[in-house]
Amino acid sequence: MISARNPQEMSLLKAGGAVLYILLISRMMEDSVCSAEVKEGEVLPPTIQKLMKGYNKYLRPFFENGPVTVGMSLDIASIDTISEINMDYTATIFLRQRWTDERLCFNGNKSLSLDGRLVELLWVPDTFIVDSKRSFLHDITVENRLIRIFPNGTVLYALRITTTVACNMDLTKYPMDKQTCTLQLESWGYNVNDVMFHWTRGNESVSGLDTLQLAQYTLEDYYTSESEAVYETGNYPKLIFHFKLKRSILYFILETYVPSSALVVLSWVSFWISLSSVPARICIGVTTVLTMTTLMMGARTSLPNANCFIKAIDVYLGICFSFIFGALIEYAVAHFCTLHQPHSSSALTFGQEMRDWEEEINGNVAPMGRRSSVVKHREPLTPSCTSRDQRTAPPADIPRKTLDDCVRCVSLLKRTLRFLNCCHVENPHYIDNYSRMTFPLSFIMVNLLYWIYYLYF
Repeated sequence: MISARNPQEMSLLKAGGAVLYILLISRMMEDSVCSAEVKEGEVLPPTIQKLMKGYNKYLRPFFENGPVTVGMSLDIASIDTISEINMDYTATIFLRQRWTDERLCFNGNKSLSLDGRLVELLWVPDTFIVDSKRSFLHDITVENRLIRIFPNGTVLYALRITTTVACNMDLTKYPMDKQTCTLQLESWGYNVNDVMFHWTRGNESVSGLDTLQLAQYTLEDYYTSESEAVYETGNYPKLIFHFKLKRSILYFILETYVPSSALVVLSWVSFWISLSSVPARICIGVTTVLTMTTLMMGARTSLPNANCFIKAIDVYLGICFSFIFGALIEYAVAHFCTLHQPHSSSALTFGQEMRDWEEEINGNVAPMGRRSSVVKHREPLTPSCTSRDQRTAPPADIPRKTLDDCVRCVSLLKRTLRFLNCCHVENPHYIDNYSRMTFPLSFIMVNLLYWIYYLYF
Protein backbone atom coordinates (compact mmCIF):
# COMPACT_ATOMS: atom_id res chain seq x y z
CA MET A 1 0.00 0.00 0.00
CA ILE A 2 2.85 2.40 0.84
CA SER A 3 4.56 1.64 -2.44
CA ALA A 4 1.32 2.38 -4.27
CA ARG A 5 1.04 5.82 -2.66
CA ASN A 6 4.58 6.92 -3.54
CA PRO A 7 3.87 7.89 -7.23
CA GLN A 8 0.90 10.05 -6.17
CA GLU A 9 2.94 11.85 -3.54
CA MET A 10 5.72 12.49 -6.05
CA SER A 11 3.30 14.02 -8.57
CA LEU A 12 1.87 16.31 -5.88
CA LEU A 13 5.32 17.46 -4.92
CA LYS A 14 6.17 18.24 -8.55
CA ALA A 15 2.99 20.26 -9.03
CA GLY A 16 3.65 22.28 -5.90
CA GLY A 17 7.18 23.04 -7.04
CA ALA A 18 5.93 24.29 -10.40
CA VAL A 19 3.45 26.66 -8.71
CA LEU A 20 6.14 28.06 -6.46
CA TYR A 21 8.43 28.60 -9.47
CA ILE A 22 5.72 30.51 -11.37
CA LEU A 23 5.03 32.73 -8.36
CA LEU A 24 8.72 33.48 -8.00
CA ILE A 25 9.07 34.46 -11.68
CA SER A 26 6.03 36.74 -11.55
CA ARG A 27 7.41 38.46 -8.46
CA MET A 28 10.73 39.05 -10.16
CA MET A 29 8.99 40.54 -13.23
CA GLU A 30 6.98 42.93 -11.05
CA ASP A 31 10.13 44.08 -9.32
CA SER A 32 11.85 44.68 -12.70
CA VAL A 33 8.89 46.70 -13.99
CA CYS A 34 8.81 48.82 -10.87
CA SER A 35 12.53 49.46 -11.10
CA ALA A 36 12.16 50.40 -14.77
CA GLU A 37 9.38 52.84 -13.92
CA VAL A 38 11.51 54.38 -11.26
CA LYS A 39 14.41 54.77 -13.66
CA GLU A 40 12.11 56.21 -16.32
CA GLY A 41 10.71 58.65 -13.80
CA GLU A 42 14.18 59.66 -12.83
CA VAL A 43 15.21 60.60 -16.37
CA LEU A 44 11.98 62.46 -17.21
CA PRO A 45 11.92 66.20 -16.51
CA PRO A 46 9.66 67.37 -13.69
CA THR A 47 7.21 68.92 -16.17
CA ILE A 48 6.81 65.65 -18.03
CA GLN A 49 6.51 63.71 -14.78
CA LYS A 50 3.71 66.03 -13.75
CA LEU A 51 1.93 65.61 -17.12
CA MET A 52 2.26 61.84 -17.08
CA LYS A 53 0.98 61.51 -13.53
CA GLY A 54 -2.42 59.87 -13.75
CA TYR A 55 -2.34 59.93 -17.59
CA ASN A 56 -4.00 56.97 -19.32
CA LYS A 57 -2.88 56.58 -22.92
CA TYR A 58 -5.61 54.04 -23.63
CA LEU A 59 -8.33 56.67 -23.30
CA ARG A 60 -8.71 59.32 -25.99
CA PRO A 61 -8.99 63.01 -25.10
CA PHE A 62 -12.49 64.26 -24.26
CA PHE A 63 -13.49 60.69 -23.62
CA GLU A 64 -16.92 61.66 -22.30
CA ASN A 65 -17.24 65.11 -23.89
CA GLY A 66 -17.68 64.47 -27.60
CA PRO A 67 -15.20 63.59 -30.37
CA VAL A 68 -11.63 64.79 -30.53
CA THR A 69 -10.75 66.88 -33.60
CA VAL A 70 -7.55 65.94 -35.44
CA GLY A 71 -6.11 68.36 -38.00
CA MET A 72 -3.78 67.02 -40.66
CA SER A 73 -1.28 68.35 -43.18
CA LEU A 74 1.04 66.72 -45.70
CA ASP A 75 4.42 67.52 -47.11
CA ILE A 76 5.19 65.50 -50.25
CA ALA A 77 8.92 64.87 -50.22
CA SER A 78 8.99 62.82 -53.45
CA ILE A 79 6.96 60.66 -55.77
CA ASP A 80 9.49 58.10 -56.83
CA THR A 81 7.66 55.71 -59.16
CA ILE A 82 4.38 55.73 -61.04
CA SER A 83 3.82 52.26 -62.47
CA GLU A 84 1.27 51.52 -65.20
CA ILE A 85 1.92 47.78 -64.88
CA ASN A 86 1.02 47.61 -61.17
CA MET A 87 -1.22 50.70 -61.31
CA ASP A 88 0.27 52.34 -58.25
CA TYR A 89 2.68 55.05 -57.18
CA THR A 90 5.34 55.26 -54.47
CA ALA A 91 5.64 58.45 -52.43
CA THR A 92 7.57 59.66 -49.40
CA ILE A 93 5.46 61.98 -47.24
CA PHE A 94 5.67 63.87 -43.98
CA LEU A 95 2.35 63.36 -42.17
CA ARG A 96 1.59 65.89 -39.46
CA GLN A 97 -1.34 65.50 -37.05
CA ARG A 98 -2.56 68.01 -34.48
CA TRP A 99 -5.10 67.53 -31.71
CA THR A 100 -5.79 68.94 -28.26
CA ASP A 101 -5.50 66.80 -25.13
CA GLU A 102 -6.79 68.67 -22.06
CA ARG A 103 -4.80 66.33 -19.81
CA LEU A 104 -1.49 67.69 -21.19
CA CYS A 105 -2.00 71.40 -20.35
CA PHE A 106 0.83 73.03 -18.41
CA ASN A 107 1.95 76.46 -17.36
CA GLY A 108 4.43 78.22 -19.59
CA ASN A 109 4.79 79.96 -22.92
CA LYS A 110 7.07 77.52 -24.72
CA SER A 111 6.34 74.19 -26.31
CA LEU A 112 8.00 70.96 -25.26
CA SER A 113 9.77 68.92 -27.93
CA LEU A 114 10.02 65.31 -26.82
CA ASP A 115 11.97 62.38 -28.06
CA GLY A 116 10.05 60.33 -30.59
CA ARG A 117 10.35 57.26 -28.43
CA LEU A 118 8.13 58.89 -25.79
CA VAL A 119 5.18 58.58 -28.16
CA GLU A 120 4.53 55.25 -26.50
CA LEU A 121 3.41 57.14 -23.39
CA LEU A 122 0.75 59.24 -25.19
CA TRP A 123 -2.53 58.64 -26.96
CA VAL A 124 -2.19 59.09 -30.73
CA PRO A 125 -4.79 58.73 -33.52
CA ASP A 126 -4.96 55.38 -35.30
CA THR A 127 -4.59 56.90 -38.78
CA PHE A 128 -3.88 54.61 -41.75
CA ILE A 129 -3.54 54.96 -45.52
CA VAL A 130 -6.49 53.28 -47.18
CA ASP A 131 -5.14 52.07 -50.55
CA SER A 132 -1.61 51.39 -49.33
CA LYS A 133 0.03 48.21 -50.62
CA ARG A 134 3.31 48.57 -48.74
CA SER A 135 4.38 51.17 -46.19
CA PHE A 136 7.15 51.63 -43.70
CA LEU A 137 8.29 54.20 -41.19
CA HIS A 138 11.87 55.41 -41.60
CA ASP A 139 14.09 54.49 -38.67
CA ILE A 140 17.56 55.79 -39.62
CA THR A 141 19.22 56.78 -37.38
CA VAL A 142 16.21 56.63 -35.08
CA GLU A 143 12.51 56.34 -35.84
CA ASN A 144 11.52 59.47 -37.74
CA ARG A 145 8.81 60.62 -35.35
CA LEU A 146 8.28 63.96 -33.69
CA ILE A 147 6.25 64.83 -30.58
CA ARG A 148 5.69 68.44 -29.53
CA ILE A 149 3.35 69.54 -26.73
CA PHE A 150 2.10 73.12 -26.41
CA PRO A 151 0.98 74.78 -23.15
CA ASN A 152 -2.71 74.65 -24.11
CA GLY A 153 -2.52 70.87 -24.51
CA THR A 154 -2.12 70.83 -28.30
CA VAL A 155 -0.05 67.89 -29.51
CA LEU A 156 1.89 67.87 -32.79
CA TYR A 157 2.73 64.39 -34.04
CA ALA A 158 4.78 64.08 -37.25
CA LEU A 159 5.88 60.97 -39.17
CA ARG A 160 8.03 60.28 -42.20
CA ILE A 161 6.45 57.49 -44.26
CA THR A 162 7.22 55.85 -47.59
CA THR A 163 4.16 54.17 -49.04
CA THR A 164 3.08 52.48 -52.25
CA VAL A 165 -0.53 53.42 -52.97
CA ALA A 166 -2.86 51.92 -55.56
CA CYS A 167 -4.08 54.25 -58.31
CA ASN A 168 -6.72 53.12 -60.79
CA MET A 169 -5.63 54.34 -64.21
CA ASP A 170 -7.54 54.73 -67.46
CA LEU A 171 -5.01 53.98 -70.20
CA THR A 172 -7.38 54.36 -73.14
CA LYS A 173 -5.55 57.47 -74.37
CA TYR A 174 -2.05 56.30 -73.42
CA PRO A 175 0.41 58.02 -73.90
CA MET A 176 -1.77 61.15 -74.15
CA ASP A 177 -3.61 60.27 -70.96
CA LYS A 178 -4.28 62.20 -67.76
CA GLN A 179 -4.49 60.34 -64.46
CA THR A 180 -6.08 61.35 -61.16
CA CYS A 181 -4.61 59.60 -58.13
CA THR A 182 -5.60 59.93 -54.48
CA LEU A 183 -4.11 59.56 -51.02
CA GLN A 184 -6.82 58.65 -48.51
CA LEU A 185 -6.41 58.85 -44.73
CA GLU A 186 -8.87 57.21 -42.37
CA SER A 187 -9.23 56.26 -38.73
CA TRP A 188 -9.04 52.54 -38.17
CA GLY A 189 -10.95 52.05 -34.91
CA TYR A 190 -12.52 55.38 -33.94
CA ASN A 191 -15.70 56.35 -35.77
CA VAL A 192 -17.08 59.84 -36.28
CA ASN A 193 -18.51 59.85 -32.77
CA ASP A 194 -15.00 59.57 -31.34
CA VAL A 195 -12.66 61.30 -33.82
CA MET A 196 -13.11 63.95 -36.50
CA PHE A 197 -10.51 64.60 -39.21
CA HIS A 198 -10.03 67.89 -41.07
CA TRP A 199 -7.37 69.59 -43.20
CA THR A 200 -5.71 72.33 -41.18
CA ARG A 201 -5.47 74.86 -44.06
CA GLY A 202 -7.63 73.42 -46.84
CA ASN A 203 -5.77 72.95 -50.13
CA GLU A 204 -2.72 74.65 -48.62
CA SER A 205 -2.41 71.79 -46.16
CA VAL A 206 -0.45 69.91 -48.82
CA SER A 207 2.95 71.33 -49.70
CA GLY A 208 6.04 70.27 -51.61
CA LEU A 209 4.33 69.78 -54.98
CA ASP A 210 5.57 73.02 -56.50
CA THR A 211 9.16 71.78 -56.55
CA LEU A 212 8.30 68.17 -57.36
CA GLN A 213 10.00 66.71 -60.45
CA LEU A 214 8.50 63.60 -62.09
CA ALA A 215 9.99 61.46 -64.84
CA GLN A 216 7.06 61.08 -67.26
CA TYR A 217 4.41 63.33 -65.76
CA THR A 218 3.70 66.93 -65.00
CA LEU A 219 1.46 67.92 -62.10
CA GLU A 220 -1.57 69.78 -63.43
CA ASP A 221 -3.70 70.34 -60.33
CA TYR A 222 -4.34 69.11 -56.81
CA TYR A 223 -7.00 69.65 -54.16
CA THR A 224 -8.23 68.20 -50.87
CA SER A 225 -11.59 66.96 -49.68
CA GLU A 226 -13.23 65.61 -46.54
CA SER A 227 -15.78 62.82 -46.34
CA GLU A 228 -16.86 59.79 -44.35
CA ALA A 229 -16.11 56.15 -45.03
CA VAL A 230 -19.16 53.95 -44.54
CA TYR A 231 -18.54 50.37 -43.43
CA GLU A 232 -20.57 47.70 -41.73
CA THR A 233 -19.06 48.67 -38.38
CA GLY A 234 -19.96 52.37 -38.71
CA ASN A 235 -18.96 55.66 -40.29
CA TYR A 236 -15.32 56.69 -40.07
CA PRO A 237 -13.65 60.04 -40.82
CA LYS A 238 -11.78 60.27 -44.12
CA LEU A 239 -9.46 62.84 -45.68
CA ILE A 240 -8.65 62.65 -49.41
CA PHE A 241 -5.84 64.31 -51.30
CA HIS A 242 -6.42 64.39 -55.09
CA PHE A 243 -3.69 65.19 -57.61
CA LYS A 244 -3.92 65.19 -61.41
CA LEU A 245 -1.02 64.06 -63.58
CA LYS A 246 -0.48 64.65 -67.29
CA ARG A 247 1.91 62.39 -69.14
CA SER A 248 4.74 63.98 -71.10
CA ILE A 249 4.38 62.76 -74.68
CA LEU A 250 7.76 63.94 -75.99
CA TYR A 251 9.50 60.72 -74.93
CA PHE A 252 6.95 58.57 -76.75
CA ILE A 253 7.13 60.73 -79.88
CA LEU A 254 10.88 60.13 -80.09
CA GLU A 255 10.66 56.50 -79.00
CA THR A 256 7.62 55.18 -80.87
CA TYR A 257 5.78 57.63 -83.12
CA VAL A 258 8.76 58.88 -85.14
CA PRO A 259 10.25 55.39 -85.80
CA SER A 260 6.89 53.92 -86.80
CA SER A 261 6.18 56.84 -89.16
CA ALA A 262 9.67 56.50 -90.63
CA LEU A 263 9.01 52.82 -91.35
CA VAL A 264 5.83 53.74 -93.21
CA VAL A 265 7.73 56.25 -95.35
CA LEU A 266 10.44 53.66 -95.95
CA SER A 267 7.87 51.21 -97.28
CA TRP A 268 6.87 53.79 -99.92
CA VAL A 269 10.37 53.65 -101.44
CA SER A 270 9.36 50.46 -103.23
CA PHE A 271 6.90 52.46 -105.38
CA TRP A 272 9.88 54.06 -107.16
CA ILE A 273 11.64 50.75 -107.82
CA SER A 274 11.01 48.87 -111.04
CA LEU A 275 8.50 46.02 -110.99
CA SER A 276 11.13 43.72 -112.42
CA SER A 277 13.39 44.21 -109.34
CA VAL A 278 11.68 41.49 -107.34
CA PRO A 279 14.38 40.95 -104.65
CA ALA A 280 14.70 44.67 -103.87
CA ARG A 281 10.98 45.28 -103.45
CA ILE A 282 10.36 42.07 -101.50
CA CYS A 283 13.31 42.87 -99.21
CA ILE A 284 11.96 46.34 -98.42
CA GLY A 285 8.43 45.06 -97.80
CA VAL A 286 9.36 42.12 -95.56
CA THR A 287 11.98 44.11 -93.61
CA THR A 288 9.59 46.94 -92.80
CA VAL A 289 6.84 44.51 -91.77
CA LEU A 290 9.16 42.61 -89.41
CA THR A 291 10.62 45.82 -87.96
CA MET A 292 7.16 47.20 -87.34
CA THR A 293 6.14 43.97 -85.60
CA THR A 294 9.16 44.22 -83.30
CA LEU A 295 8.34 47.85 -82.54
CA MET A 296 4.76 46.91 -81.63
CA MET A 297 5.94 44.18 -79.28
CA GLY A 298 8.43 46.52 -77.59
CA ALA A 299 5.80 49.20 -77.04
CA ARG A 300 3.70 46.78 -74.97
CA THR A 301 6.42 45.68 -72.56
CA SER A 302 5.86 48.67 -70.24
CA LEU A 303 2.10 48.16 -70.07
CA PRO A 304 -0.19 45.68 -68.28
CA ASN A 305 -0.31 42.31 -70.02
CA ALA A 306 -3.94 41.60 -69.20
CA ASN A 307 -5.60 44.87 -70.19
CA CYS A 308 -9.06 44.90 -71.70
CA PHE A 309 -8.86 48.20 -73.56
CA ILE A 310 -7.21 49.46 -76.72
CA LYS A 311 -4.76 52.29 -76.12
CA ALA A 312 -4.01 55.22 -78.40
CA ILE A 313 -0.50 53.98 -79.10
CA ASP A 314 -1.92 50.59 -80.16
CA VAL A 315 -4.21 52.33 -82.63
CA TYR A 316 -1.33 54.30 -84.16
CA LEU A 317 0.93 51.28 -84.42
CA GLY A 318 -1.91 49.35 -86.02
CA ILE A 319 -2.39 52.13 -88.57
CA CYS A 320 1.32 52.14 -89.44
CA PHE A 321 1.38 48.36 -89.74
CA SER A 322 -1.63 48.45 -92.08
CA PHE A 323 0.06 50.96 -94.39
CA ILE A 324 3.31 48.95 -94.44
CA PHE A 325 1.48 45.72 -95.14
CA GLY A 326 -0.60 47.48 -97.78
CA ALA A 327 2.57 48.57 -99.58
CA LEU A 328 3.70 44.94 -99.70
CA ILE A 329 0.31 43.81 -101.05
CA GLU A 330 0.45 46.59 -103.64
CA TYR A 331 3.59 45.13 -105.16
CA ALA A 332 2.06 41.65 -105.18
CA VAL A 333 -0.93 42.96 -107.16
CA ALA A 334 1.22 44.95 -109.58
CA HIS A 335 3.53 42.00 -110.18
CA PHE A 336 0.58 39.69 -110.76
CA CYS A 337 -0.87 42.04 -113.37
CA THR A 338 2.52 42.20 -115.08
CA LEU A 339 2.75 38.42 -115.38
CA HIS A 340 -0.76 38.07 -116.85
CA GLN A 341 -0.72 41.05 -119.17
CA PRO A 342 0.33 39.13 -122.36
CA HIS A 343 -2.63 36.76 -122.03
CA SER A 344 -5.27 39.43 -121.84
CA SER A 345 -6.10 39.20 -125.58
CA SER A 346 -6.75 35.46 -125.34
CA ALA A 347 -9.13 36.10 -122.45
CA LEU A 348 -11.05 38.62 -124.57
CA THR A 349 -11.17 36.17 -127.49
CA PHE A 350 -12.49 33.50 -125.19
CA GLY A 351 -15.18 35.91 -123.99
CA GLN A 352 -16.24 36.61 -127.60
CA GLU A 353 -16.49 32.88 -128.29
CA MET A 354 -18.64 32.42 -125.19
CA ARG A 355 -21.00 35.18 -126.37
CA ASP A 356 -21.34 33.55 -129.81
CA TRP A 357 -22.06 30.20 -128.20
CA GLU A 358 -24.71 31.78 -126.00
CA GLU A 359 -26.44 33.38 -129.00
CA GLU A 360 -26.43 30.06 -130.82
CA ILE A 361 -27.97 28.27 -127.87
CA ASN A 362 -30.60 30.97 -127.37
CA GLY A 363 -31.56 30.64 -131.04
CA ASN A 364 -32.06 26.88 -130.74
CA VAL A 365 -33.96 26.80 -127.49
CA ALA A 366 -37.12 28.41 -128.87
CA PRO A 367 -37.87 25.97 -131.71
CA MET A 368 -36.75 23.07 -129.52
CA GLY A 369 -39.97 23.10 -127.50
CA ARG A 370 -42.21 23.14 -130.56
CA ARG A 371 -40.19 20.43 -132.28
CA SER A 372 -40.39 18.12 -129.26
CA SER A 373 -44.24 18.35 -129.19
CA VAL A 374 -44.72 17.81 -132.91
CA VAL A 375 -42.31 14.95 -133.23
CA LYS A 376 -44.69 12.57 -131.43
CA HIS A 377 -47.48 13.06 -134.07
CA ARG A 378 -45.22 13.26 -137.11
CA GLU A 379 -44.45 10.19 -139.12
CA PRO A 380 -40.91 8.89 -139.17
CA LEU A 381 -38.70 10.75 -141.55
CA THR A 382 -36.55 9.26 -144.19
CA PRO A 383 -33.07 8.19 -143.15
CA SER A 384 -31.46 11.01 -145.12
CA CYS A 385 -33.64 13.65 -143.50
CA THR A 386 -33.14 12.18 -140.04
CA SER A 387 -29.40 12.19 -140.33
CA ARG A 388 -29.41 15.81 -141.57
CA ASP A 389 -31.63 16.96 -138.66
CA GLN A 390 -29.37 15.20 -136.17
CA ARG A 391 -26.38 17.05 -137.56
CA THR A 392 -28.02 20.49 -137.52
CA ALA A 393 -30.19 20.45 -134.32
CA PRO A 394 -29.79 19.14 -130.82
CA PRO A 395 -31.40 15.82 -129.95
CA ALA A 396 -35.09 16.03 -129.21
CA ASP A 397 -34.88 13.98 -126.01
CA ILE A 398 -32.78 16.60 -124.09
CA PRO A 399 -34.98 18.10 -121.31
CA ARG A 400 -35.76 21.77 -121.43
CA LYS A 401 -34.61 22.21 -117.80
CA THR A 402 -31.10 21.09 -118.72
CA LEU A 403 -30.95 23.61 -121.54
CA ASP A 404 -32.13 26.42 -119.22
CA ASP A 405 -29.41 25.54 -116.69
CA CYS A 406 -26.85 25.62 -119.45
CA VAL A 407 -28.01 29.06 -120.56
CA ARG A 408 -27.79 30.40 -116.99
CA CYS A 409 -24.25 29.05 -116.56
CA VAL A 410 -23.19 30.70 -119.81
CA SER A 411 -24.75 33.99 -118.72
CA LEU A 412 -22.95 33.84 -115.36
CA LEU A 413 -19.65 33.13 -117.09
CA LYS A 414 -20.29 36.02 -119.43
CA ARG A 415 -20.83 38.47 -116.56
CA THR A 416 -17.69 37.19 -114.83
CA LEU A 417 -15.62 37.79 -117.94
CA ARG A 418 -17.12 41.23 -118.33
CA PHE A 419 -16.17 42.09 -114.71
CA LEU A 420 -12.64 40.81 -115.25
CA ASN A 421 -12.42 42.90 -118.37
CA CYS A 422 -13.39 46.01 -116.38
CA CYS A 423 -10.73 45.25 -113.74
CA HIS A 424 -8.12 44.68 -116.35
CA VAL A 425 -5.13 47.02 -116.03
CA GLU A 426 -3.72 47.95 -119.39
CA ASN A 427 -0.38 49.09 -117.90
CA PRO A 428 0.61 47.66 -114.43
CA HIS A 429 3.08 50.49 -113.97
CA TYR A 430 0.11 52.79 -113.39
CA ILE A 431 -0.48 51.00 -110.06
CA ASP A 432 2.82 52.33 -108.71
CA ASN A 433 2.02 55.81 -110.05
CA TYR A 434 -1.31 55.86 -108.27
CA SER A 435 0.22 54.48 -105.05
CA ARG A 436 2.81 57.24 -104.95
CA MET A 437 -0.03 59.71 -104.39
CA THR A 438 -2.73 57.73 -102.59
CA PHE A 439 -0.56 56.21 -99.84
CA PRO A 440 1.01 59.50 -98.58
CA LEU A 441 -2.25 61.44 -98.81
CA SER A 442 -4.16 58.71 -96.97
CA PHE A 443 -1.51 58.50 -94.25
CA ILE A 444 -1.55 62.28 -93.71
CA MET A 445 -5.34 62.29 -93.52
CA VAL A 446 -5.43 59.43 -91.01
CA ASN A 447 -2.78 61.17 -88.88
CA LEU A 448 -4.83 64.36 -88.75
CA LEU A 449 -7.91 62.47 -87.62
CA TYR A 450 -5.89 60.52 -85.06
CA TRP A 451 -4.22 63.48 -83.37
CA ILE A 452 -7.35 65.64 -83.40
CA TYR A 453 -9.41 62.90 -81.77
CA TYR A 454 -6.98 61.91 -79.03
CA LEU A 455 -5.81 65.43 -78.17
CA TYR A 456 -9.12 67.28 -78.16
CA PHE A 457 -11.79 64.65 -77.47
